[in-house]
Amino acid sequence: MPKGVQAAKTEVATTKVLETALELFSTQGYGATSMRAISEASGLSVGNLYHHFGSKEAIFQRLIDDYWEQLLDPENPLQQVFSGADFPDDLEDLAAAIEASVEDFKPYIMLIFIDVIEFQGRHIRTFYETMAERFQATYAASFEQRKRDGLLGEVDPLVGVMVATRWLFYFFTVEKCFGVPMHFGMGTEQAVDEFIRIVRYGVLPRTGHDAVSRITE
Repeated sequence: MPKGVQAAKTEVATTKVLETALELFSTQGYGATSMRAISEASGLSVGNLYHHFGSKEAIFQRLIDDYWEQLLDPENPLQQVFSGADFPDDLEDLAAAIEASVEDFKPYIMLIFIDVIEFQGRHIRTFYETMAERFQATYAASFEQRKRDGLLGEVDPLVGVMVATRWLFYFFTVEKCFGVPMHFGMGTEQAVDEFIRIVRYGVLPRTGHDAVSRITE
């Protein structure tokens, strides 16, 4: 068989295995999913699974890595919002991009929780350990300029954008992955609007009127 044809067949088989494993892991958990189950659902023999991936955990790790790769792709709408480095003016765009991202990647997001429960976060730890560095690299220049222009207050804007990103991510995860709407006692749009107000007014400069109001309250 020509090498090109063989490579194409291998790629198709790999994609099928990963899609199958993603479905099984995200719905049944890691421990409850056997290599035989992946084999039967994907149509690839158990022996071939071990040949291509080495182990069940290697398949799980590959799925986690694929998620990070897709999430950090510069063409991803979420990354396009980040690249604009316009926080806190871009909070509405950030919320919309995160909502779409959670919707698109629901099975992968479930793997994060499975990793925490079954592996104590072993496969996701590095991504979160380096999260502050990525935000710093993206926003540092913009925040310095905004500070010089008097457009930021006393709150660390880097913390602000990280809090906003994580809160929106988990808000939409509860809503879309866990199927719990109205968990803030209000509709999605209202809850997001209220959160944006909290973050935006927390990072903007305090006016003299605001300061007097706090003193007299």
